[in-house]
Amino acid sequence: MSAAATAPVRPGLRGALRQSPPLIWACVYFFCLLSGYYVLRPVREAMAASADAQAVFPPVLIDWFSAHGIAMQDFVLQFLFTGVFLIMLVLQPLYGAVVSRYARRVFLPAVYGFFIVCLLGFYLMFDSGVPGRGMAFFFWAAVFNLFAVAVFWSFMADVFSNAQARAVYGYIGAAGTLGAFLGPIITAALVQRVGIANLMLVSAGFLSACLVCIWRLRLWAVAREQEQQLASGETPMGGSVLDGLKLIAREPLLRWLAVLVLFGVGVGTLLYNEQAAIARQFYPDEAARTAFYSQIDLAVNALTLVLQLGLTRWLLSRHGIAPALLIPGVAIIFGFLLLAAWPLALMVAIVQVMTRASEFSLAKPARETIYTRVDRQWRYKAGAAIDTVVYRGADLTFAWVHKGLSLFGSHAVFAGGVVVAGCMTAAAIGLLHEEKKLPGERPE
Repeated sequence: MSAAATAPVRPGLRGALRQSPPLIWACVYFFCLLSGYYVLRPVREAMAASADAQAVFPPVLIDWFSAHGIAMQDFVLQFLFTGVFLIMLVLQPLYGAVVSRYARRVFLPAVYGFFIVCLLGFYLMFDSGVPGRGMAFFFWAAVFNLFAVAVFWSFMADVFSNAQARAVYGYIGAAGTLGAFLGPIITAALVQRVGIANLMLVSAGFLSACLVCIWRLRLWAVAREQEQQLASGETPMGGSVLDGLKLIAREPLLRWLAVLVLFGVGVGTLLYNEQAAIARQFYPDEAARTAFYSQIDLAVNALTLVLQLGLTRWLLSRHGIAPALLIPGVAIIFGFLLLAAWPLALMVAIVQVMTRASEFSLAKPARETIYTRVDRQWRYKAGAAIDTVVYRGADLTFAWVHKGLSLFGSHAVFAGGVVVAGCMTAAAIGLLHEEKKLPGERPE
């Protein structure tokens, strides 16, 4: 087991799977995780796209804001993003406390066990039609998506070395993309037959499979740590609940990572919000608008899968992380320039596909390989803080930035997007400068 955990991975998917049993379990883990999430994503999207405040928010909240002269239906996304960010601020110290005080064998199952229990609660809420369930579910889905995926990639850095990560992260990402394909198919096939409430149970089943994968992968993580005499994940990390944020403030590499994520999310948020406005304009019929969104998701997943299987491993193994970080930035700048000139629904769809696919297949795996070269405090604490508080803080900030720019029309929104994409590319260059100072593997 130890040899498989540390040996270089042979080229090609078949060779990698034959030589590396942890790769098989990692692929199953990410497949189940994203299948479970994408079963629920259409429910979340329906809540976010609704202009009917009654369908999303509890009546008491609507009445309170109405009494203060605020119509919530005019600020659905802004209210939702604000709430998610505030929840992240509360949960980040709690997560920091868990990873500081408990060993990996405890806190990893605990995180996913918490999400499973929440899904059982949402089953009851949707089954009984509790008012405000839309808002509660949107908040939960946003938290689940970020924390569950952040924990996954931190754990992968315990299992694989830097050289292995560059060779296999593309394959692991591809397994997740296949899960992202399957989830919406399951939802489309079942939602009319069994209802939204039962989709919560389907997703809980996928997360239960993730727990089995965690149990199996922990064996290789332990073997790798013992063979390379690294700090053991089987003992608590210690430290304070705010160590993640403190590390980001103190360490230049983590600061650049945070800035890169900030502007990367900013690009996506501007495009996501303006896409909703343009889709309402070009597709006033709800069914046509749903078909438009489904076609975008299908194209994103298809392009992501092609890139993950055909390009990601080659780029990361042969040329390092620089091309994978810089190519998306340049492509997005070009795409937003086109949108600033021609803000058409088809152009929005093309740029959306390009933006999301390049993030999933190139930028995300490149960023995650960096964590294989740092200690566990950076991965589990700072990495999680970046992927949750910084991520949702960017969502909140640029949701309101979009609200201001949209007053001047789509051209202004996309022109602003060019500036944000330029800042993202500059942050990638700063990150690459700091990344060169890291050792080839994580320190003991």
